[in-house]
Amino acid sequence: MGYTAKTAARRAQIVRATIDTIAELGYDAATFARITERAGLSSPRLISYHFADKNDLLKQVVIDVFTAAAQVMAPAMAAQETWSGKLRAYLESNLRYLREHPREIAALTAIGPHLRTDEGAPYTSTTSQNVSVTDLAGLLAAGQDAGEFREFDTRSMAVLIRAAVDAAAQRVRDGSDVDLDTYTSEVVTAIDLAVRQGEPCSRKSQ
Repeated sequence: MGYTAKTAARRAQIVRATIDTIAELGYDAATFARITERAGLSSPRLISYHFADKNDLLKQVVIDVFTAAAQVMAPAMAAQETWSGKLRAYLESNLRYLREHPREIAALTAIGPHLRTDEGAPYTSTTSQNVSVTDLAGLLAAGQDAGEFREFDTRSMAVLIRAAVDAAAQRVRDGSDVDLDTYTSEVVTAIDLAVRQGEPCSRKSQ
């Protein structure tokens, strides 16, 4: 569905207000009335005009946050010529986005348990991570093919790496005193040691 510039701007305004409201007040308090007030709108009906229901609005929040993160991560990864460099950039840029966008991460983690599919079924952590895990597994497989990474199950390793990123997201949300720069350095080192190849070899069939 295409949107005019005015419509796109209004939807972005509502999404921004939703993020800020959830980040400050929590999911349960993020009513259309409060989001309307935060966005400076005249009526909650303007939210209903642009979004079918609250779940539709929440899905747009998730899409917008993931898109913004991808816009940070993609150029950082593209700038690297090796697969190990791309993996390092993936981790560093992803964790940097978490550090620099605590409100978005707080809203995202609060939304997760309440989000529903188009069929009305709850999203699970597996469902929400599937695309990220699949893309990351592809990066790892390419690194194995290039002889940069050792032999391992790429999907299992991708799940492990995503778990390290998601753990940081939870700590950002909860206001943990863990220094995210130090955490990033340790995660990058640990993952590099976990995947690096001792001697070049071709990836076996999986």
